[in-house]
Amino acid sequence: MRNLLIQLTGAAVLALTSVHPMSAQAAVDAPALSQDAPIMLNEHVIITENVIRLGDLFTNAGSNAEAAVAYAPEPGKQAIFDARWLYRVANAYKLQWRPLGNMVRATVERDSIIIPKDDIKAEVLFALAEQGVEGDMDIDFQTRFQQIYLPAGSDPSVKVESIDYQPRTGRFSAIVNAGSSAGSERMRLNGRVFRTVDVPVLAGRVLRGDVITKRDIAWIRMNADRVQRDAIMDAEDLIGKAPTRGIRAGTPVRSNDVRHPVLVKKNSLVTIIHRVPNMMLTAQGKSLDDGADGDVIRIRNERSNQVIEGEVVGSGRVAVRSIAHEISMNVN
Repeated sequence: MRNLLIQLTGAAVLALTSVHPMSAQAAVDAPALSQDAPIMLNEHVIITENVIRLGDLFTNAGSNAEAAVAYAPEPGKQAIFDARWLYRVANAYKLQWRPLGNMVRATVERDSIIIPKDDIKAEVLFALAEQGVEGDMDIDFQTRFQQIYLPAGSDPSVKVESIDYQPRTGRFSAIVNAGSSAGSERMRLNGRVFRTVDVPVLAGRVLRGDVITKRDIAWIRMNADRVQRDAIMDAEDLIGKAPTRGIRAGTPVRSNDVRHPVLVKKNSLVTIIHRVPNMMLTAQGKSLDDGADGDVIRIRNERSNQVIEGEVVGSGRVAVRSIAHEISMNVN
């Protein structure tokens, strides 16, 4: 049996490719094809079988088109054949074909169906729940994989054959079987269970000083162990507040990241209010500080030039509890 070298991509399974035993003898006795049937290389082919046939690589391969010349890559993988290998195969089967240069390649891809990682995770979570693991939870796989490839036409179902869970450590080990018996993939998956919580976050960009509304809020589910202690967990604690700095969308908001919006800006004119029984006194002043609702700030009375402190009670409005006789105010 003549061994033929195969060059595979990094994702392909490395295997020594050889001419099929029966096909090798057929290649020796195969008659040369007529020049009226031009031989063309198929530079990219998608196949479903577990072997690569002569007709997959070359058009007009004649009676030997069904001859198996190499093992197919694993489902979802590729095999790349170089010019030298292709020429040796063509020559073995007496095909009138010669590569135009050393850079000629043929890529063969094995057709497949994909089972996403999330589908497998869902089955493992269901199996854990059946074992009595309760509450909001998620899992981290320690076994590295992104998805499972099965031969085209396989049953795409996933079944957890067995699972071992250690409550003290939160670790588990599961045997998962994907696909039908004809094209199944069986693997052991190890990982850890963790508790999850729903956290309010900003759905998009909110500039510093902008007021956060209900529309600005989205929810994400996070590992409870990774949520910082000062993270805001109630959306009502965000609505009506303003960021004190730029906050990345989709990340938990800490309590010192937001504050009540500034209602009085530094150096702006404000109305000073003092309430007494059956009367409200007002005066004009200038704010010496920024202030949000409820903040106590310094203000300067425009008439007396005296600096006093007051509580921000609205946009451009500051209330004082007591006033000195030097402060001139209007009676309302």
